[in-house]
Amino acid sequence: MRGSAMPSRKFLRRAAIASTSLVAVIAVSAATLWQLDRAFPPPLPEKLTVSTEVQDRDGQLLRAFATPDGYWRLETRLDQVDKQFVDMLVTYEDKRFWNHEGVDVLALARAAGQFATSGHIVSGGSTLSMQLARLIEPRDSRSLGSKLKQMLRAIQIERRLSKREILERYLTLAPYGGNLEGVRAASLAYFGKEPKRLTVSEAALLVALPQLPEKRRPDRNLAIAHAARDRVLSRMASAGLLGEREAARAGLDDVSGLRRSLPALAAHAAYAMLPKAVPGQPLKLTIRKSVQEGLEQVARDAAAKLGARLSVAMVLADSRTGDILGEVGSANFFDASRSGWIDMTKVVRSPGSTLKPFIYGLAFEQGLVAQEMLIEDSPADFGGYRPKNFDMGYQGDVSIREALQLSLNVPAIRLLDAVGPARLTTRFRQAGVNPILPVNEAPGLAIGLGGVGITLRDLVQLYTGLANGGKTHTLHDGTEPADAERTTATILDDQASWQIMDILSGVKPPEGALQRGIAYKTGTSYGYRDAWSVGFDGRYVLGVWVGRADAGAVPGLSGYVSAAPILFEGFVRSGLATVPLPGKPPGAFTPRRNDLPVTLARFGAGSDGLVQASTPTEPAPTIIFPPDGARVDLATNSADASPLVLKLQGGRAPFRWLANGKPLTGIDRRRTATWQPDGTGYSTLTVIDAAGRAASVKVFVE
Repeated sequence: MRGSAMPSRKFLRRAAIASTSLVAVIAVSAATLWQLDRAFPPPLPEKLTVSTEVQDRDGQLLRAFATPDGYWRLETRLDQVDKQFVDMLVTYEDKRFWNHEGVDVLALARAAGQFATSGHIVSGGSTLSMQLARLIEPRDSRSLGSKLKQMLRAIQIERRLSKREILERYLTLAPYGGNLEGVRAASLAYFGKEPKRLTVSEAALLVALPQLPEKRRPDRNLAIAHAARDRVLSRMASAGLLGEREAARAGLDDVSGLRRSLPALAAHAAYAMLPKAVPGQPLKLTIRKSVQEGLEQVARDAAAKLGARLSVAMVLADSRTGDILGEVGSANFFDASRSGWIDMTKVVRSPGSTLKPFIYGLAFEQGLVAQEMLIEDSPADFGGYRPKNFDMGYQGDVSIREALQLSLNVPAIRLLDAVGPARLTTRFRQAGVNPILPVNEAPGLAIGLGGVGITLRDLVQLYTGLANGGKTHTLHDGTEPADAERTTATILDDQASWQIMDILSGVKPPEGALQRGIAYKTGTSYGYRDAWSVGFDGRYVLGVWVGRADAGAVPGLSGYVSAAPILFEGFVRSGLATVPLPGKPPGAFTPRRNDLPVTLARFGAGSDGLVQASTPTEPAPTIIFPPDGARVDLATNSADASPLVLKLQGGRAPFRWLANGKPLTGIDRRRTATWQPDGTGYSTLTVIDAAGRAASVKVFVE
């Protein structure tokens, strides 16, 4: 009785020994597996080998470069992929993905049972973790041993990566036919878009392709791809992920048999970024993709119309920041006939007449001119230099406004002679632009008509000052060294820059172009080698160059005919909203012609009102008091306010003085004068002699 009711001590002893042995076996097995796991880890690099991406300022793909083994493989994060696609993928491939530890025992049992009853594989039992294991270690066969290795690797992978990381690696490495790997490359190639917002039909096709990527790729086997997509849609409806009607509607969508090229924008900037590449990190440019697409299309279309061997370069920049939003180095990077590989935005060429606005700007700044002042356009000799107009004709007396709008050469050189070529080039250098002069030559009058070298990018940088109240910003696109200096400089004061903007805004648009509310200037270099057009609104500056990369002459090439239409079309196709030009700043001097004082009625007039014909032998005038940059306390806010005494040396009498562009009363032959300021702050004082030569200083009145 007692023996039957209670286990014998011998039995208990054996059971204890068995339990201990089992625990020991389990412990030893676990320790062995742990050691094996450490000794033979799965090949999981911290960073996958992916295509180098060049992105725009907003993270959109501009250009990708294939991996060293020739694949388009774009790194993919879950937030870059449509959520419905991810749900469909998990439902179709591994519905218990979020719960298992790498191996789905139920799925394997189901697959084995189906194989036993049908004699062939009906459905697989591979999890996404097992498929990732196969992707990182491609198998040589479909043997049972290979499958077992995948299962062990999947368990190892699950120990090291989160579910999110496993999905992201699968989405980066999954094959989609040819040299496409990863869902981003596939979506861009087959649909022309990132996989962030896929249609139901597109998502279903991308779910189906990795199972048999070569057999199902739509660009080779459209009917098979179509059928595979429909099977995924049917499975999603059966699983309840899609409604029957939604699945049916998606099944009516066409499957495109086209494989597109991946984005290939901003070629020159993208290649320039490659030395900065860090594996797994995208390279960023300041470019905006929509702007770049528009400008490149304009350049291609324009080059096709212009003819063989001619190319187009364009730079569009934000004048308030210096950011380059679009840049086209050539009409077609791969067009050898146009030397498309040469980035013409950085090649030094003659700028033609595009520097004239800055000559006029200095004259306005120094108080030498007013818009309605008359200036003579007639043959002139400047110490042996005899400029001629582009059309070889002369207009006689014209206003300063008309002279700049018509881009007359002789008036521009008259003004440059007055303000001084050295002063002009100094302003350029202060703005971060170094014009290239002939070897061992000082700045001369010829620079006013293009006798100097400059790049398109530098020219646009100068024009940011006209769009931004006289303040220039160093242009940058992201290709510069990290420690590259970015400067802000004053190329003209705000009133002078507004005068130039106001004049250029009245230039007639080219035939057929829409009025965009922009100010612009054109230029043509000597020998018809370069055609230029630079324009701006209240924020954006666009520069255009047209010509041959080998600097060959092109008969009939001109800025107005060849480059200006591209400028206006470029503004339209950039997609940027036009920013209104700024209004007239306080104190800007714009009298009508009848209201001009006698000293500003005609440029270069003497005391008798006649133009001086002889070249003066006296030195140019120099203001010796107050010195430039001085701070003077005149007690302007008190009853004891006193005038400021002005003194000069050199120059030919009589003299006229101007304060902030407004003439002081009368013409005086003496070399002293007085000025009573009407308030505190910065003021510009200018003296002009009878030969039209001028000197200026800027002072701060306290």
